[in-house]
Amino acid sequence: GGEIIYPKITNNLHHELELGVIIGKKMSQVAKDNVMDYVAGYSITNDVTCRDLQEQCKKERKPWDISKCLDTFCAVGPFIPADKLKHNNVEMKLTVNGEVRQHANTKDMLFDVPTLLEYVNQHVTLMPGDMIQTGTPEGVGPMEVGDTVTISIPGVSEASFKIV
Repeated sequence: GGEIIYPKITNNLHHELELGVIIGKKMSQVAKDNVMDYVAGYSITNDVTCRDLQEQCKKERKPWDISKCLDTFCAVGPFIPADKLKHNNVEMKLTVNGEVRQHANTKDMLFDVPTLLEYVNQHVTLMPGDMIQTGTPEGVGPMEVGDTVTISIPGVSEASFKIV
């Protein structure tokens, strides 16, 4: 847990619940059947996004990565060793001030973890400690100064962040 800074550059800060997949050894050009051998573990994450900045950049046909990479963004929960979690059936939940905003399971994701890892490592060499986020389920929404946002894998991992 900790704090997420609400930056002055935005008026519309959003949460995006995602599973983080943490790489354990150098991975490049690895086939889907073998990618899970390179995973050290997982974490629950909040891919914090300045939604208005993202939309502005898209409209202007500019890269919108700035909307996701400001200080304190990418809030990450505790590390979970790979052998302690079945990546293809992970319940994930995000609450804001105790209200459930996102609640999903990885079994319902558009792309499963092996597919995502195979795609990424065909184009980018992944190194130990790198984290790939798996995408967010429905329910993304705003966060305000003073809110407490909790991300969790119920019964396994949880972290809370104050918006300041």
